[in-house]
Amino acid sequence: MANYVLIHGSYQGGWIWKDVAGRLRAAGHTVYAPSLDGCGERKDAVRPGITTETHADEIAQLLFYEDLTDVVLVGTSSGGMVACRVAELARERIGRLVFVDALALLPGEKIRDIVTRSTATAGPGGLTAGPTREDAANRLFADLDPKTRAWALDRYTQHPIGIYESPVRLEKFWSLPWQASVIWCRRAQNPGEAHQRRTAERLKARWTELDTGHYPMLSMPAELAALLVAG
Repeated sequence: MANYVLIHGSYQGGWIWKDVAGRLRAAGHTVYAPSLDGCGERKDAVRPGITTETHADEIAQLLFYEDLTDVVLVGTSSGGMVACRVAELARERIGRLVFVDALALLPGEKIRDIVTRSTATAGPGGLTAGPTREDAANRLFADLDPKTRAWALDRYTQHPIGIYESPVRLEKFWSLPWQASVIWCRRAQNPGEAHQRRTAERLKARWTELDTGHYPMLSMPAELAALLVAG
């Protein structure tokens, strides 16, 4: 049985992995799906200084304190950036990397270098950013069934703004060998096929596709869980 650590993306929390995590646990795997600092149920703790690096550090600390090894580290959306940095910080604990329709930036790149036509607006105090609830309903979650869309909207939160403003810091990730796979969601606009092809080519990763939007953990949880187990 494997140790899975699932890293959510922007506007999300650990909640988004609920169905996938449940399936993995039912199959006997150990699963962690934490909400990152300032996200999900931790939204009220948002403050200046939260970045991709601080998010990565807290996941690396989780791996250490839970004594996890041979970890299947899964990142989706902007969580892919976090996964890259976690892998760099805790390489000896990582067994496999999985990028689920994820951003995987090169050193110095920012999200806006990859993601186009963003409608994110700053939240109160300028500490968070994200689409309005209406935009989230009509664009981000538009392809979900009505019940799932309503459930996700009730949990949607803006994301700590530091991940958008600061370039990603990676010292050696792209120069190291990894066992990795990339899952591209064909109906998602961002981060797009070209970006994810770049990730797969640079990591010599296995390439898989799902015919769904940017949130396969909500729209196709059984199929996504099966792919995570398959490697």
